[in-house]
Amino acid sequence: MNHEHTDFDHVGKHIAEILASSASREERARAVAAEIHAAGNYRWVGLYDVTAEAVSIIGYSGPGAPSYPSFARDRGLTGEVLRTGQTVVVGDVTANAKYLTAFATTRSEMIVPVRADGEIAGTIDVESERVDALTGADRVALERIAQALEPLFSEARR
Repeated sequence: MNHEHTDFDHVGKHIAEILASSASREERARAVAAEIHAAGNYRWVGLYDVTAEAVSIIGYSGPGAPSYPSFARDRGLTGEVLRTGQTVVVGDVTANAKYLTAFATTRSEMIVPVRADGEIAGTIDVESERVDALTGADRVALERIAQALEPLFSEARR
C-alpha cells in the first residue's frame, strides 16, 4: 500500500469503535468521514444515503459542505455508481461531463457503493485537488471500508 498517500492500517478498528458507539447516526457518519479523511490524506470525504428518491449527505469531513447536499439518484458520478453497482474513479473531473461540481478545486474523485441488505444504500465519496490522485490501493481500502459500514446503512433502512 502506498503509505505516502494513505494510512489505512488502523482505520478498520477505529471505524468498528465508532459504529459501536452510542452517538447518533449522523455523528457516527461524521466521525467515520473524519477517520477516512485523515487516513487517506484526501481533501474531502463524504458519506451519502441512497434512497429510492434521492442521494443525501449524512456526514462529511473537509473544507465545507458540498454544493449538492441532496440530488436525484441519476445525477452525477453517483448516478453511474447506482447504474453499474461498481466503484467509479475519475482522474480528472474537469474532463467528465457527468461530474456535479461540489468544489471548484476538485480534480479527482472516487465514489464507492455501500451495500446493505443486498442493495446500494449509500456511498463513500473521496476527493482530491490533484489530478489522478486516487490509486488502486485507495480503491481496495475504501471498498473494504464500505463493507465495514454496512451496519450504519442498514439501520437507516429499518
